[in-house]
Amino acid sequence: MRSKKRWLVLLTIFSLAAITALAGCSNSEKGGKLPKEVTIGYQVIPNAELLVKAKGLAEKQFPDTKINWKPFDSGRDVNTAIASGSIDLGLAGSVPVAIGIANKLPYKVYFIHDIIGAAESLAVRNESGIQTVKDLSGKKVATPFGSTAHFSLLSALKLEGVDPKSVTILDLQPQDILAAWQRKDIDAAFVWNPVLAKLVAEDGSTIVTAEELAQKGAITADVAIASGKFSEAYPEFIKQYVAVLDSAVQLYRDNPEEAAAALAPILSTDEKDALEQTKQLVWLTSKEQADAKYLGPEKSKSGFADVLKQTGEFLVEQGQITASPELAQFQDAILR
Repeated sequence: MRSKKRWLVLLTIFSLAAITALAGCSNSEKGGKLPKEVTIGYQVIPNAELLVKAKGLAEKQFPDTKINWKPFDSGRDVNTAIASGSIDLGLAGSVPVAIGIANKLPYKVYFIHDIIGAAESLAVRNESGIQTVKDLSGKKVATPFGSTAHFSLLSALKLEGVDPKSVTILDLQPQDILAAWQRKDIDAAFVWNPVLAKLVAEDGSTIVTAEELAQKGAITADVAIASGKFSEAYPEFIKQYVAVLDSAVQLYRDNPEEAAAALAPILSTDEKDALEQTKQLVWLTSKEQADAKYLGPEKSKSGFADVLKQTGEFLVEQGQITASPELAQFQDAILR
């Protein structure tokens, strides 16, 4: 009897161990595990992700994961980093994302960092005599090629019937634009904050904004992308990171002054100007982004996929890419 009881006890222990092991495998298969290290490619844009970095919110949420923050000047560079496998998550504008999907880059869109408003605009030098988009003919205009600003510039020219060939359009990164502006090498630039604010402060004015162009159909946004490999391996991390981004959006809405104070040093400006820059972008929670006009509640209902498709078609028309994928490919690139 004692031997039989001992056998039953051992059988129970082995059974429980097996169940625990299977549960562990199940959690692993469902992505319950978290990575030991994550590299996030960010840009200095006053949105929720920059606030997450400034407040150390990711480090608080993931104490056992090493968070590496890698700065980039444009989405074009982020695409290159994703392609090379040097980052896991990144921020890129809707235009480089459309280009990335067209080029079959292995990544997924999992969050909209911001809808671009007046934070991205066409700045002109006051002494240049440029008052309207039509006045750009014969002038030198700088913008980062393959960016949302480049898309907005080409859209503005198209809407006003200006031949892009009549304008000298220079491919410069934001910091190079500032340097060229200060040397008076350029007459205008379509770029984003914080460089945009510096151009305006140094004898500049804005004559058209991304917000105004969006009202005419040329919608742009900054979005979060994850490498396909990372999103498949660590869905739980992305889920929790989105919650962290949501908390940053809520912090900004509840206490914009606190958010501005945290962002000001990274933006290299004062708190008042930092607050103004945040107001020029639309911050959305993941719940709001689930609306059909944004990422959408399901694959077939994604307004943002439509925007990416329209952007791709525009880029083909402008000779920026050779072909735009079918809508289904853009829909498949959105992580749900």
